[in-house]
Amino acid sequence: MNVTTVVLVDDHRVVTRSLKAWLESFPDLKVVGIAVSGEELLQHLAEWQPEVILQDLLMPGGIDGIETTRRILEIAPGAKVIALTASVDEARMMGVLRAGAVGYLRKDAEPETLLAAVRAVASGRTYIDPSIGKQLLIQTPPTHEELTPRETDVLRQLALGKSNKGDCHGAFGRRGDGEVPCGRCFAKLQVENRAQAIVKAIRLRIVTLDDLA
Repeated sequence: MNVTTVVLVDDHRVVTRSLKAWLESFPDLKVVGIAVSGEELLQHLAEWQPEVILQDLLMPGGIDGIETTRRILEIAPGAKVIALTASVDEARMMGVLRAGAVGYLRKDAEPETLLAAVRAVASGRTYIDPSIGKQLLIQTPPTHEELTPRETDVLRQLALGKSNKGDCHGAFGRRGDGEVPCGRCFAKLQVENRAQAIVKAIRLRIVTLDDLA
């Protein structure tokens, strides 16, 4: 059995200790470290070498969750960061996703949702809390340059994790055969990565929450 290593970052020790005990009740998960701030996490990152980091967006210290995420991925590009938030702020959400987080979760999410998020990002997927997705749906869809049918299809496939390298090699695609559509739709939507694209795809009703389940 493959065991996913997890680090918890939150200044509420009761929360992290309870969360550690719950996560480790599953044989495929192991908590290898707990930090109370971004600075403490970064000090121990090379030692712990986690696959998944569950991190509060608002922490004590000199750096917040967005900056911590950026620094994590500079040191450990393969780490998967899930941002935890007490309230949904789309600007903050897009900021941490731009920094490289691949998951976004409410702190009051059901335990099963948190478990699904950890397992999803560990397997290479992006995870947006369904309750946050529902909130996005009631907001006014963002304005953007109109996507072509091809670009809309590429965005949908990307959001569902089904795009291939020919459709989307990187954030803005190289000018090789079949790689430009993803770059064009990213530019039109003003996003830089798949996680941000999923948020925009939800708001634009290009994908549904059921599609992402």
